[in-house]
Amino acid sequence: MTAPTPLIAGNWKMNGTSASLAEAQAIAEGVGDCPARVAICPPSILIHRMAQALAGGKVLVGGQDAHWDDAGAFTGDISGEMLADAGAKLVILGHSERREGYRETDEVVANKARAALRAGLEPIVCVGETLEQRKAGRALEVVTGQVRGSLPAELAGQTFSVAYEPVWAIGTGLTPTTPEIEEVHRAIRATLVELFGEHGKSAPILYGGSVKPGNAAEILHADEVGGALVGGASLKAADFLAIVRAV
Repeated sequence: MTAPTPLIAGNWKMNGTSASLAEAQAIAEGVGDCPARVAICPPSILIHRMAQALAGGKVLVGGQDAHWDDAGAFTGDISGEMLADAGAKLVILGHSERREGYRETDEVVANKARAALRAGLEPIVCVGETLEQRKAGRALEVVTGQVRGSLPAELAGQTFSVAYEPVWAIGTGLTPTTPEIEEVHRAIRATLVELFGEHGKSAPILYGGSVKPGNAAEILHADEVGGALVGGASLKAADFLAIVRAV
């Protein structure tokens, strides 16, 4: 089977204003003929303007979260339909900052993935263990459990990706060793095949957690690493493009 097409997605988190659109345009202009799919997930207020600014180019625009309902009395929330209407093509779901800060369970994430599919969005479902769980030798148990609980059966036959982000590596400058990353990614792949059969072999498994130009090549060429979910380094075109070119 052909290897999954790599995906490099930038998660801007709660960063960026209209002035930041220039960085997105610089990224789009610098992508060139990179073999990877490239996406930027800015704050929701920038999605429409970024989608317009990057229209016709190679860089996709995505959201950082979506509600599990299509509409309703949910003050401050945004539905998948709204994201799609603004120009988003993908959406990050189940990021550890949502799981921890907003107490999102696997069931909530699975429901959000269903809603994303209804809206025509491509889900990027995040999983990852805490430092305490890794020290206790439970990393594989925790991560594969999140994969089983967070990826609904409706994803069968659909385009989606899983992003492995060890919680202890996000924004800390720390990264697992390459063998540690490979061990978890292989376990995720086996679980995807268990859940979705042959289709489980085609979904890219991204790595996220302090990915930067200096370590991108080693990470991206590790076994079963099919791209990256990049945080802080995606805010600057030069840094993000260096990661994209490391594919």
